[in-house]
Amino acid sequence: MTRIISRALGALVLALTTLAATAQPAELEGVKLDPTAQVGGAALVLNGAGLRTRAIFKVYVAALYVPQKANNAAALLAQKGPRRVAITMLRNVDAETFVNALSEGLHHNHSEAQMAAMKAQVDALAANFKAAGEAKKGDVIHLEFVPDSGTRLTINGQPRGTPIAGEEFFTALLRVWLGDKPVDGDLKKGMVGA
Repeated sequence: MTRIISRALGALVLALTTLAATAQPAELEGVKLDPTAQVGGAALVLNGAGLRTRAIFKVYVAALYVPQKANNAAALLAQKGPRRVAITMLRNVDAETFVNALSEGLHHNHSEAQMAAMKAQVDALAANFKAAGEAKKGDVIHLEFVPDSGTRLTINGQPRGTPIAGEEFFTALLRVWLGDKPVDGDLKKGMVGA
């Protein structure tokens, strides 16, 4: 009986140690990444994070928060409900450049017909970013999907612009990072937890 209790206590200590280790924030390029996030009242978990580079420059760290972890892009794109891409800027990027990069990523992962169908939503997102102005080093940008309102943009905790309706639009936006032609292959690997 004592041996059984001892094993049970050992297993409990191991489980608590593992839980404590996974609850600690991760860190990438000096950016602390919380293991969980709250979006629209739902608890999300950090699926993965990676570094976006352009030429030799480190541009931002992006982290993906989802309802349930998955280790492949198709499963992540198929998830529904609240989700978040958290971007921490590592350098200054003007709004026009940021919007152009998102637009290019959308074009690379969608047909012309798909792009035409979501033109109003892409234009609304571009307007939200342009109204916010330059993304500065250290800024934290959240692109979130909240079922009751749509895709919303926050910068340093402050909502910017108006939410953009349509869950499929947020999934389309995720393809910028997780699609067949992602903006950065290493970033995609990081976000899918590879």
